[in-house]
Amino acid sequence: MTRILTLKTTAWGAFRSFHSSKHLSATTPALDPQKHEQNQSYIHHIGKHPLVYRNVGQHLRLAAEKYPNNEAIVSCHENKRLTFSEVLEKVDRIAASFYQLGLQKGDRVGIWAPNGTQFYLSTLAAARAGMISVGINPAFQIPEVEYSLNKVGVKAIISAEHYRSQNFYEMLSRLAPEMKSCPTGQLKSSRLPSLKTVIVDSNSGKALPGTISFEDLFKLSSDRDTSQIESLQAKISPDSGVNLQFTSGTTGQPKAALMSHYGFVNNGIHIARRNEFNQKPHRICLQVPLFHAYAMVIGVVAAMTYGTTLVVGGAGYKPQESLEAIKKEKCTTIYGTPTMYVDLINKVQETGFELPPVDLAVTGGATCSPKLFMDIMEILGVRKVKTVFGMTEASAVLFQSLYDDSKENVLETVGHMTDHYEAKVVDRDGNTVPFGIPGELWVRGYGTMLGYWGDAQRTKETVDSDKWLRTGDQFILREDGYGKIVGRIKEVIIRGGENIFPREIEDFLNTHPKILETHCVGVPDDRMGEEVCAFVRLKNSSQSLDLSELKEFCKGCLAHFKVPKYLRVVEQYPKTTSGKVQKFKLVEMFINEIKKD
Repeated sequence: MTRILTLKTTAWGAFRSFHSSKHLSATTPALDPQKHEQNQSYIHHIGKHPLVYRNVGQHLRLAAEKYPNNEAIVSCHENKRLTFSEVLEKVDRIAASFYQLGLQKGDRVGIWAPNGTQFYLSTLAAARAGMISVGINPAFQIPEVEYSLNKVGVKAIISAEHYRSQNFYEMLSRLAPEMKSCPTGQLKSSRLPSLKTVIVDSNSGKALPGTISFEDLFKLSSDRDTSQIESLQAKISPDSGVNLQFTSGTTGQPKAALMSHYGFVNNGIHIARRNEFNQKPHRICLQVPLFHAYAMVIGVVAAMTYGTTLVVGGAGYKPQESLEAIKKEKCTTIYGTPTMYVDLINKVQETGFELPPVDLAVTGGATCSPKLFMDIMEILGVRKVKTVFGMTEASAVLFQSLYDDSKENVLETVGHMTDHYEAKVVDRDGNTVPFGIPGELWVRGYGTMLGYWGDAQRTKETVDSDKWLRTGDQFILREDGYGKIVGRIKEVIIRGGENIFPREIEDFLNTHPKILETHCVGVPDDRMGEEVCAFVRLKNSSQSLDLSELKEFCKGCLAHFKVPKYLRVVEQYPKTTSGKVQKFKLVEMFINEIKKD
C-alpha cells in the first residue's frame, strides 16, 4: 500500500518503535463494561460540508467557469503557462482525439512521462473522456513497464521521447518491435497484447515511426467533436474509476488500485479547505511526481477547487530548481516529502539563497522529525507547516492538520481525521482497542478504492465485507480525532516518499548467478528516511560479491530507487523456530554495525 504520511520521530526512533515487543496490541485490556463503549478507538468525523456527487471532469469545468483567468499550471522548465480556461480547452481537444483514435469509455490510458504539461493535460483528458489514466513512474525500466501495461490492459500509452538517461521511445521499441512497422493506432504486439496506440511527445514535434505525435492530439478532432466532450460528462458516473495507482505490498508484484472520481474530488475539496486555499489565492510549488496520489489528489484536484496555481520547477525534483521556482513565481505554498525539505534546507544553508515569505509547507510521503519541522519554519521562512497522513487506497488523505492547530499537535500527531471518514484501531483479532492503545488503523469512507485491478483476493484481504480498509499501520487514535503512528505492521520500505516492497527486489537479485538467497530490509537513513539493504547468501562460500557488481546487475532492470544502497553477505539468517526469517533482526544487525563504526 502506498502511504502518504508524516511521523514525528527520528529515523532511529521509528525503527525502535517498529521493532519493539509491543508491535501490535494482541488483546484489549480489561475495562469497566459501563465505560467500554464510549472509550473505544472509533471516530466518525462527519465534517461541516456535505460531500458532492461530481466527477473529475465536472470539477475541472467548474474551475474553468469560476476561475477562467487564474493560472492552473506553470511549468518552468517548459516555459509554459496555462489558465484554467486554456486547460479545459486543451484537455477536451485531447479527450476528443482519444475517441478519434478508437479508444472507448473505460479504456486504460498509460502516461509515462516526467512532471510537466504533457502528464497534467493527459491525465485530465482521460478523466474528461471517461477513461482511466494509469500513471507510470518515469524511472521504470523495461520489465517494470511491461508488467504495468499488461497488468491493467493499457490500450494507449502517452510518453515523453526521453527523460534524463532514459529514451522512452527506444525502450518501447524494444518491448514492441512491431511498432515501427504497424499502421498507426493498430499495434499488434506479442509482449504487449492490449496496447494499440503509442503517442510520443517528440523533440521535433513530428511523429516518430509507429507513433502519433502528442501535438497532433490537438488537431485530430474537430470543433464539433470537442464540444461533445462536455455533454459526455453527465454519462460519466462519479462512482466509476478515474485513475489506477500502482501501489506496493510486502509480497508479489505491485497492485493496481482503482480510484474513483468521487474519492478524488471530495478528498481534494477537503484538502483544499484545510490548506486554507479558500481564504486567498495560492501558488503551490509542486515537487512531488505527478504519477503519485500525493500530486494527483493533494495537488491537481485540490488546486482546482479554489483556482489555485500549480508551479512545476522541473521535469524531476531538483532542490535548486524548486528554490528558483518558489522565488520567481512567488509561491505561497510548498508541497514535498521530508527528504525534499531536507534538501531545500541544505541548499539554502550552502548557498545563502533567499526565499520570499512562504505561507504554508505541506509535508507527507515519509517520516519527518520535529527538528525538520522547526527548520522548515526557521530556515525556509515558512509561516505554517502542515502534515498529511494517508494512503493511495483511501484516495490520499486520512488525517491532516487543522486550520488553527497547536504547535504540539503539529509536532506530535499526524493531524486530525479528515471529513466524512470513519476510523478505528483494532487488535490482532479485529476487536476495537481503547483510545490511546496502539493497534492497527482501519478506515472506512467515500474515498476507499474500488479494488485492486484483476485481483479479487488481494482486494478482499485489504477491504473487508463491511468496507473497512486495513491500513497496515500501527496507530494510536485520540478521542479528540488526532492520531499518531507507532510503527508499520508490514514490511514496506519507504525511501524518500517512494514505497518499495522487498519481494520484487529479492526475486530479481535471486537470479544473479552467485546468489542463493536474498532478503531486503529498510535501514535508517538521515536524508531518505530509509534505504534498501540486501542481505544475501552466496551459492559458493568461496566466491565474493561486492556492491558495485550488484548495482551493475540491477542496471536497466530495476528503477534506481529500488537498487540496494547497502549489501551484506551472510552465511545464515536469523529465523524463528518455524523457519521464517526475522527481518527485524537483520535491521538490528545493520544498526549495531553502524554504531560500532
